This record gives sequence, structure tokens and C-alpha cells, in this order.
Amino acid sequence: MKHWLAGLGAVALMGGAPVLEAMAQPSPAAVVTERREGFKAAGDNMTAVAAVARAGGDPRGTVERIAAIQAWFATAGTLFPAGTQQGAAGLDTRALPAIWTDRAGFDAAMAAVQPRLAALREAAASGNVANFQAAVQATGAACGDCHRPYRAR
Repeated sequence: MKHWLAGLGAVALMGGAPVLEAMAQPSPAAVVTERREGFKAAGDNMTAVAAVARAGGDPRGTVERIAAIQAWFATAGTLFPAGTQQGAAGLDTRALPAIWTDRAGFDAAMAAVQPRLAALREAAASGNVANFQAAVQATGAACGDCHRPYRAR
């Protein structure tokens, strides 16, 4: 009898796993808030990096900011699940519907930022101002390649 009850308990737990997993998922509003805050922080860091480039300053002090941007972009694309678009569940977001209708294009645009950020970080660490300035321009272009088709102004 004990074995039968233990088996029943195990089956109940296994069958209950999807319910527990669904309960652990963040709400669409929480996902939108997380991505909004993450992109704002990345943008603030990029603004500071670009200011150093415009001033012709020593880029080595920007390496930590660039690393933070890289860390954000490593997972940022996952914060656009179905149900987090404008109007879904009453959400207010600047993410355009093209993210969900052209997911492959969006994912490619997001992925294109990573090598640019790696080059930017390398240029910053080298201390070479001209290379750093060129890398800031290239990174900004990659950001724009995503903003134009996938983000409302």
C-alpha cells in the first residue's frame, strides 16, 4: 500500500509540474518592465560611451559600461515572448508588431549587436581613440538597424 501511495504521489507531482512552471512565469507586464529597464540602462551606458568618443577621451574607462551592455544583450532577445506586444494584456510598449511577425529578422538584428559590442570593448580596452570612435559608430549603426524596424519612436 505504501508503494502504491508513493507512486501516486510521484505521478501527481510529475503531472503538476506544468502547473508549477506556469505559476513561476513572470507576468507580461513584468517582462515588459524588465526589458524596458534593461534597454534604458544599456542606452544610458551607450550614451556615456559615445560621449567619451565624441570628446576624444581615453576609452579604457568605458570597458565596464560596454561589458554591462554586452551582458544585457546576451539575453535581451528572450524578453519578447508572445503576449508582450503593444495592447496585449493592456500593455504599453514601444515594441512594434514586426518583432513577432518577423521574428527571424528581429533575432538577426539582435544578434548583430553582439559582435559590434565585442569589437567596441576591444577597441576601448586598447586605448586607441580612433579605433574606439569607429567602433562606437559601428555599434550605433547596429542599434539603429534594430530600432528602425522594431521599435516605435
